[in-house]
Amino acid sequence: MINVLMIEDDTEFAEILSEYLAQYNIKITNYEDPYLGLSAGIKNYDILILDLTLPGMDGLEVCKEVVDKYDIPIIISSARSDVSDKVIGLQIGADDYLPKPYDPKEMYARIQSLIRRYKKVNTSEDERSDSDFRIDEKRHQIFLKDDPINLTPAEYEILEYMLKQHGFSISREQLVYNCKSLKDKGSKSLDVIIGRLRTKIGDSSKEPKYIQSVRGIGYKLIG
Repeated sequence: MINVLMIEDDTEFAEILSEYLAQYNIKITNYEDPYLGLSAGIKNYDILILDLTLPGMDGLEVCKEVVDKYDIPIIISSARSDVSDKVIGLQIGADDYLPKPYDPKEMYARIQSLIRRYKKVNTSEDERSDSDFRIDEKRHQIFLKDDPINLTPAEYEILEYMLKQHGFSISREQLVYNCKSLKDKGSKSLDVIIGRLRTKIGDSSKEPKYIQSVRGIGYKLIG
């Protein structure tokens, strides 16, 4: 699970975003008061979503204080349209700036991008006790229980991406977007690749051990 600290005084907006991201195993803890947010144990969170218009303290001041004290990715989420706010926010250390209003899907994509940037998954991290898979990125090879899997370039890219999002629901659009070897960028082509992967790893769509279909979203790697 990804734990997100949000400092946002629009509680209705925070609740809508929280409910949407929950389906992707992302939990938001929101504070309306920036002072409470700053004392909420920031080091225990994976990412900070920060509004700029806050009671008692400007969001840019909050951003600077967090950057000075913690190593955590920051997404500024603000309805303030002044370009200087965006420039200053990025200059003092924010990693991204998403102007309101926006589709929650875009926030989800930004969170995933920043998490990957901050916590790059290398070979040693892929050797997890809870997964039967292992990636050797230098050799461009994926192993299942120490046995190499014979994969096409598109199959490798899809499975590698799913492994790096292990345990999280991944949208079909994300998979297609991150598969540069997929010539036909349609859902049908993705279905064919997922079907071939299941065959090669001995999986079943009816009783999945590894690749689980997530209704209305896409897929999740569970093994």
